[in-house]
Amino acid sequence: MTRTLATLAAALLLAIAGCGGDDDSSSGSGGSSGSSSGGGGQQIALASPADGSLKFDKTSLDAKAGTVTINYDNPSTTAHAVEIEGNGVEEESDTITGGKTSVTADLKPGKYVFYCPVDSHRAQGMEGTLTVK
Repeated sequence: MTRTLATLAAALLLAIAGCGGDDDSSSGSGGSSGSSSGGGGQQIALASPADGSLKFDKTSLDAKAGTVTINYDNPSTTAHAVEIEGNGVEEESDTITGGKTSVTADLKPGKYVFYCPVDSHRAQGMEGTLTVK
């Protein structure tokens, strides 16, 4: 019970923290140095449009080497997920509609691809580059 409450409290804190600041822009200017989460690694926000379009709100993400979590928000009724792939890494989130999920990976410096693994969504443009420094 205590573990469940602690997990819920942590999730609530992450949600509140994500509501106030600027998100990383697609331009990749300077990375996301302001994203700390008490030793849990770096958090990156990613979303899709509410209209169900097959695209992410960003096509490039920047992160520092280490544990990286992409927090994904899919407000539409179209099923989506997010996967990180490259340099021996292949991690996938749950597939969701009208909700939020996340994917976490331990990443070394290099280039990775993030994409939606649902149906042909990747081929239709739901992908981007994650640069880890």
